[in-house]
Amino acid sequence: MTGNDYVTEADRELEATYEEPMCLAAYVDRIFENPTIASHASKYLLEAIEAAGTRTVVEEGEEKERYRFFDDPHNGGEHAILGNTEVLNGFVDDLRSIAAGRAKDEKIIWFEGPTATGKSELKRCLVNGLREYSKTPDGRRYTLEWNVATADSGERGLSYGGDPTAGDEQNWYESPVQIHPLSVFPETIRERILEDLNAGLEDHVPVRVDAELDPFSREAYEYLEERYRRDGEEDLFSAITDENHLRVKNYVVDVGQGVGVLHSEDEGRPKERLVGSWMHGMLQELDSRGRKNPQAFSYDGVLSQGNSVLTIVEDAAQHADLLQKLLNVPDEQSVKLDKGIGMDVDTQMLIISNPDLEAQLNQHSDRNGMDPLKALKRRLDKHRFGYLTNLSLESELIRRELTNETEVWEANGYDELEERIREPVSVTIKDQDGEVRTQEFAPHAIEAAALYAVVTRLDEEDLPNGLDLVDKAKIYDQGYLQEGDSRREKEEFDFDDDGEDGEHGIPVTYTRDTLAELLQTDRDRHHPDLPVENVVMPRDVLNAMAEGLGDAPVFSTGERSEFENRVVPVKNYVYDRQEADVIEAIMHDKRVDEETVAEYVEHVYAWETDEPLYNDRGERVEPDPLKMKLFEVEHLGRFSEEEYDGNLPRESVRNFRREKVITSLNRHAWEHRDEDFSVQDVDLTAIPVIKSVLESHDWDDVRRTFEDFDPRQWDDPPSETETETVKEDTIETLVEEFDYSEASAELTSRHVMGQVSYRWD
Repeated sequence: MTGNDYVTEADRELEATYEEPMCLAAYVDRIFENPTIASHASKYLLEAIEAAGTRTVVEEGEEKERYRFFDDPHNGGEHAILGNTEVLNGFVDDLRSIAAGRAKDEKIIWFEGPTATGKSELKRCLVNGLREYSKTPDGRRYTLEWNVATADSGERGLSYGGDPTAGDEQNWYESPVQIHPLSVFPETIRERILEDLNAGLEDHVPVRVDAELDPFSREAYEYLEERYRRDGEEDLFSAITDENHLRVKNYVVDVGQGVGVLHSEDEGRPKERLVGSWMHGMLQELDSRGRKNPQAFSYDGVLSQGNSVLTIVEDAAQHADLLQKLLNVPDEQSVKLDKGIGMDVDTQMLIISNPDLEAQLNQHSDRNGMDPLKALKRRLDKHRFGYLTNLSLESELIRRELTNETEVWEANGYDELEERIREPVSVTIKDQDGEVRTQEFAPHAIEAAALYAVVTRLDEEDLPNGLDLVDKAKIYDQGYLQEGDSRREKEEFDFDDDGEDGEHGIPVTYTRDTLAELLQTDRDRHHPDLPVENVVMPRDVLNAMAEGLGDAPVFSTGERSEFENRVVPVKNYVYDRQEADVIEAIMHDKRVDEETVAEYVEHVYAWETDEPLYNDRGERVEPDPLKMKLFEVEHLGRFSEEEYDGNLPRESVRNFRREKVITSLNRHAWEHRDEDFSVQDVDLTAIPVIKSVLESHDWDDVRRTFEDFDPRQWDDPPSETETETVKEDTIETLVEEFDYSEASAELTSRHVMGQVSYRWD
């Protein structure tokens, strides 16, 4: 593409975003065609969130519906809020109540939580989402703009000191606070419009417009009203709102126009921060009959900018003095510019803080009924963000921090998600010598960091016997725990729902900084052919995270001790994952093919149910007891010859077939009961015991398959030995099938064989 092509694309995007201004009557007709464009602030925010749709996620082991809006879809997921779905759903529920006028009208929504839990992402996600929604037909946002110069070019108009003789377009001035177009109507007429509009609205949340004209627009209205009244104009409202004086224009919602954001570093007196300040140089020039002219006001305060959509107070503890000043805003929906000059405000207020704000709010709690902050605390509706307790979400977040990947992970099943968790990550760095090189986090390295962080955030007081925190983390991420052939759903575990999980633990910022330092750390590893010094292994990650706790000021002494003790089960789990990779790579070409497994399942099903079984020629045959026996003895490795009477199964084998195979098939049939069930339609990997046959082996299988294999020779196997052949094939398979590089495959397999060597004999 050429530069002109890009410019043309930009033209098209803006053309699709902005409309030509319209007259007031045309706007009223438009809202009856599309009522959403007239929505008040809280309803508009709710509609923007709902317009993006939902998706199903698993968090803390439970399926939940998540609003895609919070995945920042319009911005490629760059500021997606990972996790905290239940908290965000509570926020939307509050919005629904506020928008409908069902209680909570006076509430100020408060998001609180420790650092690095997604609160800042919430602000960015809201701004991005509202901006993009306002570009859509249903999300269009409109306000008024005025031109009084056309009433009498001999007198000064609205122009902030501009020239009334300038070109016509230069005399149009937009409401500085995005006032709702219906505000220009007299109250009784506005009520009739809304009544008729809501009568045809298929929505439980009616449109409400209670705000009167803003002071700037009021000044224009009164000027025109006086001018035409003196001239004896009969259709006074029509004259005032004639398209030569008044137009309805759309605007794109953004910070400063529809979204007000008060940052932690913003200064000024409370009134300046809330609504703006007087421009003293213009007060005398725009004096109106001895009083202050609202045209000489800056309207750059957070409420002025956020009027019509959303007001955000970021890092609210820095603006605690303002919070009490805000109390009348949700109650009365108005704020004062000066004595006698007030401004109606329609905005959804939201404050964001760390836990230190709560300490400030509770400083007088011992006074009971005399607490001066009681009224404020009553109006704050708190939603608490916690640290992520899902392994997959934490893995995704760490990858974002390291690589700036913004894609939001979505998967059709946990197997797909599990692949993303274990994936390696490559990062390009420049070392101290100025040399650019690529560093690799080996498979399971990011998983190790994420799991350790999650494990430090989980409450261990509610662990059932036999489970550790790694098991709890897996249950939270998958929704179940696989124990051999059995799957235990999350509902079977009695975890206390006391809010302790995610309250504290290792923040992602600590993990990110630790991993970043590892990228710059020289590792004492060498190999004649492979760049093993450029590989960060899972054990490197876990050792660095645990050893760095002592020097990190964000942790208390008690936390350091507690977190250090939790690294051991994580190391064991990650080693098991690496070991499984190596075994599966060794046995990759020795796996049972799916046709053999399917044949076994069909024979077992026919054996139990007397369902007909046909051979390749279409002839009915009986289930073959020998085939079933050989599969169970040789491939499953579950039974010995003593558990058969000839080829006929004894009770233990019969129970296995019924409880493990047939039960799973029946479950599948029940789940697909609206379809014509056939055993051939079954996904064999959905049966746990069959899945293990297709996907997993153990060292006994390796020993049985490769009789001359010796793991003690792995590092440097003798030439022309079975160990050498197995290693070459294993490294190749780890690279081609398991996402390892040659260097990480060498290091991982060495680590695993080093442990296996001790128990090989």
